[in-house]
Amino acid sequence: MLDDGRLTDGQGRTVDFKNTILILTSNIGSHHYADPFSSDATFESTKDKIMDDVRSHFRPEFINRLDDIVVFRMLGMNNIREIVRIMLKTLIARLAEKKITVRLSDEAELHLATTGFDPMYGARPLKRAIQRDLMNELAKRILAGDVRDGTSVLVNYRDGHYVFTEESSLAPQS
Repeated sequence: MLDDGRLTDGQGRTVDFKNTILILTSNIGSHHYADPFSSDATFESTKDKIMDDVRSHFRPEFINRLDDIVVFRMLGMNNIREIVRIMLKTLIARLAEKKITVRLSDEAELHLATTGFDPMYGARPLKRAIQRDLMNELAKRILAGDVRDGTSVLVNYRDGHYVFTEESSLAPQS
């Protein structure tokens, strides 16, 4: 595929890859990224260390077949908070079907961003943090009848835990 621009599958069928861009991703060298919440490291010095790891992990014959290797910058706090907001849109849309609105305070959003981010794995653990810290608790409250259709909930983070407060109840629509 890398040399000839084609691939043959297990049944002998050939697939043309001449007009294809392949993007390969890896976490090799991710341990060189500093904590985005308190980082002093420069991108260039981090990039050099990561490329050293890439060269020691992959054979020169493989690296030579790649057109380019792109080292991404570490996600910053603003990036992580934006990812939290994007992921929350899914939860908000699901709750909107029941006319339930959820709003996070800045403190809750920041805490979710810091606990759901791992320098080694990036933003991938955010989904689990949202599930564990918000969705599970909201589901329990909905099942218990504490949060009903037409409810607006504000989620704060205080004294080491999330606090769910009903902001208002809207009149049920017929």
